[in-house]
Amino acid sequence: MNVAEHMSRVPGRAVFPTVDALQAELQELAAAYPDQVRLRRIGDSRLGEPLHAVTVGDGPADAVVIAGPHPNEPVGALTALTLIKLLCEDSKLQAEPGLRWHVVACADPDGARLNEGWYARPGDRRAYAEHFYRPDLADQVEWTFPLTTEDHRFDRPLPETRALMRLMDEVRPSLVCSLHNGEYQGAFFYLNRHDATLARRLAALPGLEGLPLHHGEPELPGAEPIVPTVYLTPPGAQVGRAFGAGGSSADYAAAFGALHLVTEVPTWADDRVADQSPTGRTYGQILAEGAAARRDLIDTIQAGMRAVAGDLSVRSPFRRSTSNTLETFRRLGELEEPMPDLARPATVAEEFGNRQMLHLMRLRLLGTFLRMLDAEIAAGNLTPAIREQRRLLTEQFETWYGRAEADPPGLPIELRKLVAVQLGAILSAAFHLAEGPA
Repeated sequence: MNVAEHMSRVPGRAVFPTVDALQAELQELAAAYPDQVRLRRIGDSRLGEPLHAVTVGDGPADAVVIAGPHPNEPVGALTALTLIKLLCEDSKLQAEPGLRWHVVACADPDGARLNEGWYARPGDRRAYAEHFYRPDLADQVEWTFPLTTEDHRFDRPLPETRALMRLMDEVRPSLVCSLHNGEYQGAFFYLNRHDATLARRLAALPGLEGLPLHHGEPELPGAEPIVPTVYLTPPGAQVGRAFGAGGSSADYAAAFGALHLVTEVPTWADDRVADQSPTGRTYGQILAEGAAARRDLIDTIQAGMRAVAGDLSVRSPFRRSTSNTLETFRRLGELEEPMPDLARPATVAEEFGNRQMLHLMRLRLLGTFLRMLDAEIAAGNLTPAIREQRRLLTEQFETWYGRAEADPPGLPIELRKLVAVQLGAILSAAFHLAEGPA
């Protein structure tokens, strides 16, 4: 097994493909390798977009790879294309893990189309914020798998989620990989098994491409590390119950006894995400500043929403995302538990992560709010309240964008490096399964 060698074969890419360009590339791969690639329709999106899976290989076990479960995270689409091509070109790579691969290169095409305004400008923070779209948890492909617990039940899977469920029901996978990417943080991973050997292998991959590991606050509070930057996947009940959502693909994969892997790679790189040195300030001070700033953000958006609530007429995805995400942020504040050791010194990674998270939340939420207002204006709904809020919130956006630019999250990362780490993680998990129990 030489995962690093396969990572080195990842080609360079300058932009993320649009949904149409991605579908065209899948068709080209199917035409170029007709004896190896099977392209089939597994369902449809909410708006009637076809959902495709590419099947490669004929191993005795099955692997499902899910790219783009969140539409603002398109790195996985490039990883999916790369994986398919490498499997077709390298018969040894295709045979060694003993897997038949089923690759869904874009799990949410409707949402992806709403992000295409920045796909051609990876790393451009303004383009990202102005053309950003992400549905709230209960509207996400990744978080609408059926879930039943003692005190919570969710059974409203999206059409895209149902397509993934049918695929897994059909092939009963041994491995499921969900491909994600973030913004400023370093690379990290989730595994649904406490497997220290695989966790160490995963943690070593980002360094091969010069990516920092994430040593700041975990994405989900209380996430249990297996090794630093590799966490046990939290149960879906923990998230679903709190936010009215369902389970994740990890919860559904558990029914088949599958190994489930989530890879998270950053968009911008900064060594501070891994800096464990003290800042000279306490952890409690860092948390208090962040909480106050988040309350200000929520108050700003709530005031804007109240000002235009009676005038809104367009049922745009931006309106639903703004309203529901605002409620999620509010609940997050309510659910925050008292943290121990508030008087201890905060690390550089913790301070940097909290500050960058604030910039991120401000620009993403306000950018989506402005897209909601633009949809009203484009429909001819030019009421005084809508026009006034568009003006005021544009000024607020520029203020917050200026603060974010004065505190950059590092340099944009070459797309090839991000794809290489995701590819390496998939192959590491596949080869680890092939090795069998230690």
